[in-house]
Amino acid sequence: MRVVDLDRDMRDVIPTGTSRDSEFLFGRMTEVTLGRTRPGPGRRILDVAAGLGQDAAQLASDGASCIGLEPSQRMSQLARLANAPGHGLGPTFVRGWGDALPFASDSFDAVLCKGSLDHFDRPRAALAEMARVARPEGRVVVAIANFESVACRVSRTWDGFREGWLGRELPRGRRHYDVPHDHFTRYQLGLMREQLGEVVEVDCVEGISLAWGLPGWSRVVERLPGFAADAALQVLDAVAGRLPGFADVLVLAGPPRRSATASE
Repeated sequence: MRVVDLDRDMRDVIPTGTSRDSEFLFGRMTEVTLGRTRPGPGRRILDVAAGLGQDAAQLASDGASCIGLEPSQRMSQLARLANAPGHGLGPTFVRGWGDALPFASDSFDAVLCKGSLDHFDRPRAALAEMARVARPEGRVVVAIANFESVACRVSRTWDGFREGWLGRELPRGRRHYDVPHDHFTRYQLGLMREQLGEVVEVDCVEGISLAWGLPGWSRVVERLPGFAADAALQVLDAVAGRLPGFADVLVLAGPPRRSATASE
């Protein structure tokens, strides 16, 4: 039996920029993910698991006709309130499941899912649905946290050394390299390529940011002069773009495979 919370409030887990490196990471993640949808006037875009709808609103402000889909009634209501159109045309928000999209095939120029796929209990079915509703020449864009990033690997090894060899008792609670309790899948580059590649001709694999969560890194960035911190973050981001397997966030995109159909 599938048990879900249809009134879930995700505001407490939506990432916010509480430090310079966090602001950079989340800003770049949004910039790259939305950019890969190629927004603009006349483009019809679907945002799957839209949350509070900030991304849908940004796409709409760029001229796209955007629909934000979200299963939670509470989040859908908050999104409508937070993104009520002013003088322009804002996004439309509907309730629905990512693995059973309430849209006809070939309906959208682009479909995106940013930072949410690991919350899905049937991610393969959801990806197949995204490919189904995307037009043959359209784009499916997925952004996801990489739990095999260089920062996760180093932090995991360092904590293991401190606990196992130095005998130190570390603070309890989830660490940034641990998969949260509300995630069904622990994504890394190989698995994301495999699942998305079943239904999408992946022609873009991009890494975003490097070293987020590395022990002491956030403090170092905060202590650097602004220009030096920005330069360091940009250089590491460029490295992440070339070595996505080590990056903090993965962005994959491509057109749907013509044979893509929803999973059983």
